Amino acid sequence: MNSAMIKRVQQMKRDMERTQEEIINTEFKTSCGPVTVIMMGDRNLKQVLFDEEFEVESKEDLEMLADMIVAATRQAGEEIDKFTQEKMGKYQAMLGGF
Repeated sequence: MNSAMIKRVQQMKRDMERTQEEIINTEFKTSCGPVTVIMMGDRNLKQVLFDEEFEVESKEDLEMLADMIVAATRQAGEEIDKFTQEKMGKYQAMLGGF
């Protein structure tokens, strides 16, 4: 490899690291019914919020609430995947030649 190519590869590595850091520090907020989930780009769950109007009146309500937490968390994960693909896809295309 010549020095110009090495510099381009090093620059791309720095750009990829900055992009990964941006993904990790991005909050993804999704809702399902009265549940809102905030998850960071590294998939760490930051917060679960509930609509103040929601009242648990039965065991079925609790089961439904649990299902909504799972659904909102799954949706946040899908948004993280999509965002990551959008941000990192260009690097995958560039690295295809290596």
